[in-house]
Amino acid sequence: MMRKRYKILFCFLLVALGVQAGNKDRSGQAGAYELLINPWASSSALGGSNTASVRGLEATSHNMAGLAFTKKTEVIYNNSQWLVGSDIKINALGISQKVGEEGVLGISLVSMSFGDILRTQVGLPEGGIGNYNVSFNTIGFSYAKIFSNSIYGGVGVKIISESLSDLSAKGVALDAGIQYVTGKMGQFKFGIALRNVGPRIQYGGTGLGIILQADHNTATQAVDVPSVENELPSLLNIGATYVFYFNPNDTTSFDNPTDHRLVVSSNFTSNSFLSDQIRVGFEYGFKKLFKIRAGYVYEEGLLDDDIRTTAYTGLTAGFGVDLKAGKGSKVSLEYSYRNTNPFNGSHTIGLRFLM
Repeated sequence: MMRKRYKILFCFLLVALGVQAGNKDRSGQAGAYELLINPWASSSALGGSNTASVRGLEATSHNMAGLAFTKKTEVIYNNSQWLVGSDIKINALGISQKVGEEGVLGISLVSMSFGDILRTQVGLPEGGIGNYNVSFNTIGFSYAKIFSNSIYGGVGVKIISESLSDLSAKGVALDAGIQYVTGKMGQFKFGIALRNVGPRIQYGGTGLGIILQADHNTATQAVDVPSVENELPSLLNIGATYVFYFNPNDTTSFDNPTDHRLVVSSNFTSNSFLSDQIRVGFEYGFKKLFKIRAGYVYEEGLLDDDIRTTAYTGLTAGFGVDLKAGKGSKVSLEYSYRNTNPFNGSHTIGLRFLM
């Protein structure tokens, strides 16, 4: 059985490494970059460092294997004020349900809006002809399974839709992940996840048409100019988590903690179209009442404003408050903050219902 577990981990790692190809020199050349945005509060407060220990619906944005830890039913809603000052808002909603003894099904919707954008033309660069709206929507379907007391795996498919008044693009992306838990009380966790693997995405619509006319005496001709096909921003996450339990007993576990615990998470992200990232996160939890979180995301050039290629400056923080909502049910309030320069950071607040 132990040899079988290691074979599963080894084969998944080989496949993951084989899919990854790319570097920071390809920055800006992918499509559907919204797939890289984490819309969930608790994991974003950790800087996305919890690939090995993420659980529940939030796993759909990190490591699908974590969905397998859903005990019965989970419903979650989060709202993000993204890069405050840019008028970008993100709403994320999902539900997961235990099926049988070992499986969990999940569905999620992430919707991104950009507010009213001034409509301009070549002859009217100052506008005066109204506004237009852009919307990005991603619907995800996922399935996770418990393979043993130590190995958990999951897969998911995401349907991508980007649209404005006269242009649209649609695509499909696949995710897969695995988590391995070991230690007397499950203190050590290891995770690998592939995300955003799929065919290229391309825009189409009447907005790509132009009218050509050689001079005033010739007829006009409508010509469609096809847009370029863009690859998806695929990435590989490799992470590890260790849990420090204070005053442990025979029943102590990740889901049944002692009065105090400290969770230390780390993650390496290999991006196909961005700089690689190193993530670390810390979570202090008191019983099942509240959690305080902090994280840091580092990438090459982050500390030099002259060469930094991201608005995020690394620091993340947040908290969670858990309240009982009847027998066997719980409601959690989650919040996270991500520091940026420029803009005034990103704020995410959400509610999680466990039944």
